[in-house]
Amino acid sequence: MPNNQPVRIDVVSDVVCPWCFIGKHRLEKALALKPDIAVEVHWRPFFLNDWIPREGISREQYLTTKFGSPERYKGIAQRVTAAAAAEGLVYAADKVKRQPNTLDCHRLIRWAEGIGKAAEMKQRLMDLYFTQGADLTERETLVQAAADIGLDADTVRAQLASDQDVAQIEQDAQSAKQAGIEGVPCFIFGGKFAISGAQAPEDLAEALERMANAE
Repeated sequence: MPNNQPVRIDVVSDVVCPWCFIGKHRLEKALALKPDIAVEVHWRPFFLNDWIPREGISREQYLTTKFGSPERYKGIAQRVTAAAAAEGLVYAADKVKRQPNTLDCHRLIRWAEGIGKAAEMKQRLMDLYFTQGADLTERETLVQAAADIGLDADTVRAQLASDQDVAQIEQDAQSAKQAGIEGVPCFIFGGKFAISGAQAPEDLAEALERMANAE
């Protein structure tokens, strides 16, 4: 396959989805398994919890609404924590005290794409949330996260205070659901076929090779 025609991979995911956290890492492993295949990864927004208001809600309220009670989530959390640990990732579920609306997070990822750092922005937000239990509804937390990967803090602060790209993010997330995407992460290869869920690196690598050969 010519180097000037990379395989496009669209990753539909959310920064507060633990399987997206794991899936991103597995995709990176898959790409490392196929170093000779050029790729172009694009991160697409998805709202795992589109009912959460912009200001977010308490983690306790979220777990009660979604799972029945915080206690009912503990078994799920243990399985996800173990899966994350197997990837060398830390999911510190007990540290998370607030469940954010992720619209602003997706805006940051979009702006970071402008300097070629969407993946770094996504990773920074996920690390803050899953590993440190940071409150992603806090504007200054988001501003600092953006500055950490090379965006200008003052510019981002002003952008977050505006409605810039709000409609576009909402439209993109809605388009994903209209396309039938219900579970994330979802990896779309070359716009032709999709793999849903945090699949094994070997399976993602095989899909990448199939797409490269098809093109």
